[in-house]
Amino acid sequence: MKIQTKPWYPWLVVALLWGVALLNYMDRQMLSTMKSAMMIDISELEKAENFGRLMAVFLWIYGLMSPVAGLIADRVNRKWLIVGSLGVWSFVTLTMGYAQTFGQLYALRAVMGLSEALYIPAGLALIADYHRGNTRSLAVGIHMTGLYAGQALGGFGATVAGAWSWQTAFHSFGIIGVIYAFVLAFFLHEKRNDVVIKEITKPSLSGFRSVTGSLGLLLGTISFWVILFYFAVPSFPGWAVKNWLPTLFSDTLGIDMSEAGPLSTFTIALSSFAGVITGGLIADRWIMKNLRGRIYTGAIGLSLTVPALFLTGFGSTLPEIMAGGIFFGIGFGMFDANNMPILCQFVTPRHRAAGYGLMNMTGVFAGALITGWLGKSTDAGNLGRDLALLAIPVAIAVALLLITLKPESADKISD
Repeated sequence: MKIQTKPWYPWLVVALLWGVALLNYMDRQMLSTMKSAMMIDISELEKAENFGRLMAVFLWIYGLMSPVAGLIADRVNRKWLIVGSLGVWSFVTLTMGYAQTFGQLYALRAVMGLSEALYIPAGLALIADYHRGNTRSLAVGIHMTGLYAGQALGGFGATVAGAWSWQTAFHSFGIIGVIYAFVLAFFLHEKRNDVVIKEITKPSLSGFRSVTGSLGLLLGTISFWVILFYFAVPSFPGWAVKNWLPTLFSDTLGIDMSEAGPLSTFTIALSSFAGVITGGLIADRWIMKNLRGRIYTGAIGLSLTVPALFLTGFGSTLPEIMAGGIFFGIGFGMFDANNMPILCQFVTPRHRAAGYGLMNMTGVFAGALITGWLGKSTDAGNLGRDLALLAIPVAIAVALLLITLKPESADKISD
């Protein structure tokens, strides 16, 4: 019996891809923690503008590449796409340890954005194909905890840089990723049903016609536009909390950033862990009784972020702001666990990676937009107020989701 036919293998896939998700976020986050150490050797990094350019080039390329990555993942063997993606960005991480100029770092950061974008649509689509029954939301939720863990562990780049050097940090984590790519090559296997295989191999569906057909099918349905809006709108507060919550904690509570940073990030990380697991378990049970179970679970999670944003934005005491952070993390985790599972109820396996790629692009661009806007808001002293106001579009997204989306099955198989 092949290993991929074993009843426990779908969970091994989640475990294997959890490691990839961790490395995906850890490798991109390390740079932000090692600025002080790196600017000793690369003087251009002393300017905040140049450091911002390094962060921005990743986001722009990652965002623009995401829908392309989804279209590719729907048409090739996802195992090798994931292995190749991990191998390339890990080698880039390793190579960044040899960079001596700002231009070299900039070019490598751009390549990292391209290679990392290839992973998420392929990884989530593969998990969705292995978990077709009442385990899909939990499987996706567990995978998402890998992203949270990677974001938190990215800070250890600064620890390694402080103990040895920033070059050692890039070399060490890059080598780990390259080795893990070989592990994936041995243990990870593709899974496509016969209908999808036939669609992929149709000569008439190759090349440009195939791509336009896929995009036309996705963008030609109201349900996908609703899902796209539902995914994009929470990205505004999602990125806002990720990038600006430490500043808000520090300013509101009058504490040093060295205390505010860990306090805020650990609050969000731990509550998000609880949220994705809880949201996955609830949705997987609810879907067995009601086809809108995943939609209701995601809506409940997103609804929790509305009072959370008001508590965080207008709170003036530690309990108020902490409560806001906890509610936001739990709610956003429940939302995160059900995005791909909800997409699977309206989009067939043949187009899911492309669909998620488009969703990922809108989310990243929303993050880039809100980060700049809240920077100006912070300078004007309005960070808390403007963060709270983000609850309004989130509430609209929840209402639109509940009113509009009415799936006909738990797992759409054919167009």
